Amino acid sequence: MSTSTHPPKHLVREYLERRARDSKPPPTPEEIRRQLGWGLLLPDFKLATSRN
Repeated sequence: MSTSTHPPKHLVREYLERRARDSKPPPTPEEIRRQLGWGLLLPDFKLATSRN
């Protein structure tokens, strides 16, 4: 059994179509992940903000 680490392609396509019609600035990467359900797939996933 395999586990998915990314949202399905059709959800990403739908999200990008909605974003293309929106005149507001793009949301933060965290908000994009939340909208696509990545938080459900990767509960402990965090991006490094900077390298030292």
